[in-house]
Amino acid sequence: MKQTIADLLIDSLLHAGVKRIYGIVGDSLNAVLDSIRRSGKIEWISVRHEEVAAFAAGSDSILTGSIAVCAGSSGPGNLHLINGLYDCHRSRIPVLAIAAHIPSSEIGGDYFQATRPEQLFKDCSHFAEVMTRPEQMPRLVTLALQQAVSKKGVSVLVLPGDIAALPDTETVPDQVIHLTNPVIRPSEEELSRLGEYLNHGNKITLLCGAGCEGSHSELMKLCSKLKSPMVIALRGKEHLEYDNPYSVGLTGLIGYSSGYHAMMNCDVLLMLGTDFPYRQFFPKKAVILQVDIRAEHLGRRADLTMGLCGNVKDTVECLLPYLTKEHDSSHLDKYTDHYKEVRKGLDKLAAGKPGRKPIHPQYLTKLVSDLAEEDAIFTCDVGTPTLWAARYLQMNGKRRLLGSFNHGTMANALPQAIGAQTSKKGRQVIALCGDGGLSMLMGDLLTLKQYNLPVKIVVFNNTSLNFVELEMKASGYLETGTSLDNPNFAAVAEALGIKGFRAEDPGELEETIRSAFSHDGPALLDITVNRQELSLPPKIKFEQAQGFTLWMLKAVLNGHGSELIELAKTNLRR
Repeated sequence: MKQTIADLLIDSLLHAGVKRIYGIVGDSLNAVLDSIRRSGKIEWISVRHEEVAAFAAGSDSILTGSIAVCAGSSGPGNLHLINGLYDCHRSRIPVLAIAAHIPSSEIGGDYFQATRPEQLFKDCSHFAEVMTRPEQMPRLVTLALQQAVSKKGVSVLVLPGDIAALPDTETVPDQVIHLTNPVIRPSEEELSRLGEYLNHGNKITLLCGAGCEGSHSELMKLCSKLKSPMVIALRGKEHLEYDNPYSVGLTGLIGYSSGYHAMMNCDVLLMLGTDFPYRQFFPKKAVILQVDIRAEHLGRRADLTMGLCGNVKDTVECLLPYLTKEHDSSHLDKYTDHYKEVRKGLDKLAAGKPGRKPIHPQYLTKLVSDLAEEDAIFTCDVGTPTLWAARYLQMNGKRRLLGSFNHGTMANALPQAIGAQTSKKGRQVIALCGDGGLSMLMGDLLTLKQYNLPVKIVVFNNTSLNFVELEMKASGYLETGTSLDNPNFAAVAEALGIKGFRAEDPGELEETIRSAFSHDGPALLDITVNRQELSLPPKIKFEQAQGFTLWMLKAVLNGHGSELIELAKTNLRR
């Protein structure tokens, strides 16, 4: 059989180290699938929804440190990839999407399933180009791969089905991608100026994010030198929370009062590797300094006194000699003590008494953390699962925490768990799913069954879109459209051939989790948790307090006074 363009594509992916492609087959992908079959070296992971394929490729890439691939057939097939690709692109995850296309001769003629994928994916990719001739291969795929790995984001290769089947005599170079690890740091002059600002500061606070990955020891030295508390953005939690005597927790909508006040009461704020988006949580009068690998991010969240381009690890190493002042530890001591009290309060809420239903989600999350393996990989849905994960999952330098922390989409936890377990077969993978999130892409529970992926799905079943309800209450609105009439998710899992567990009483929760975690294969835990649990931001604004009071008044006037009673019971009686 003559070599085809599809063969060159698969050969290029093999040279790039790709081991799997996530997707759903379709006739426009026939040539690609046939090439995969004949090569026998790349595994096709067949999911039930293309959105799942994109999310799974993203978590695969994060955990393996290499580019991952997803694919969708023409029109609606590849269009379904877009939400997961947006998430990958905004999180700077290198992913190649193969977007199969209608026959090349029909482009522009409003053909069946016609779209313009090169336009559709433009905003969620660095590269989106259409293959039209054999002479473009393998160069076009190597360009796509290089763009994804060098810019850290998504590339989309649009491939009409008939073009993929054309013969091609070209050969693939041995090196199809070039991975670089340059030292990027500010100039000596810039470092000296940065040092001056820090030497003049008396109450310095660090705000650190995902860009601090691999910089734990350097940041401990920096905090020690500056006597600075460290506030951690959510995506930095897995990299910085452990073995950190300077941590004062998170800030923002799901943060702690200690983190909030450590930032708001500093005179110098040093932002390192973070694009923290909530402007209302930045101090108004402090000197704000920022270091980021992407210079275009400097100053886009807060007005800066100075912004510098650099890798956090390299920048901090070179900055330390410029820090000559002996700092007082009072600012650090104040907020680390504050954090200890906050932590005690949070841990006190993570309790359950046998017979007192429903289960507090804090208690559930703490038990999951306590009983999980030391190198477990966690994924969490957007909403209250992310909130409880941020507050109660303990990181240790080996565990990982994945979520849709930038894009903020629902239904990410199960798909990310599929990619995590597929790429890391020997590790425990736990998905913390909201009942609303799981329901959106529940069909891919079948993917767990089909590939016998031993993912443990923990469902926070509060019969509502709970975080949206909290936002409505805080704004003074009565909850509308948030209630969910849920099935018994454990019974659904059993019907799909997956082991199901269910707990409604705190007294049975620990043993239920132990049993599920020890099960050899995929398992789903359906846990009925309290719908009325309050999760308050670290700083309650007057507008929020006013809105909550207005909600209570409306609830009484509209005959929902029983909800107030349940709210009080839940949050005042433990």
